[in-house]
Amino acid sequence: MGAAASTPGDSGTGTPGSDPGIPGDDAGALSLNGVIEQQLLTLFRRTNSIHVETAHGDHELDRSTYGILCLLDDAGPQRLGAIAAAYRLDPSTVTRQAQAAVRLGLAEKSTDPADRRASLLALTEEGQDAVRRARAHRRMRLDEIMAAWTPEERNEFGRALTRFNDTLTRLAD
Repeated sequence: MGAAASTPGDSGTGTPGSDPGIPGDDAGALSLNGVIEQQLLTLFRRTNSIHVETAHGDHELDRSTYGILCLLDDAGPQRLGAIAAAYRLDPSTVTRQAQAAVRLGLAEKSTDPADRRASLLALTEEGQDAVRRARAHRRMRLDEIMAAWTPEERNEFGRALTRFNDTLTRLAD
């Protein structure tokens, strides 16, 4: 008997002939959790390569800077403490990342009009352009990666990933 064939996107790490898990079956659930854990590990490894592949434009945006710029693009100007809370990071870490974005001319700090003791970080016009170009390029790359997926498969993946992230957020709070 030969090895089981891998399907596209399958890491081939499953045990040939094993059931990936049956709800309510403890052995199957453990096996399914093993598959999920392995696939998450693979995803984390590969997202770094996608980040590097999709660095686009005049600025090489590291993951941390890109995350801050996306938050500012989505939610508008933010206090550094709010950014730290959003990403569950130490404020000193966010301060260093924000300083890097300011040095690159992608963000600017200003006094918070609601509390003159606090600062707000906002995107500059150049920062808005950089984050939007990077996002467009990454989304184009995702289109290439999932070209063979049906719209239903993409929707289901988006729903499952959103639910997973929402659960992580709820458990972390």
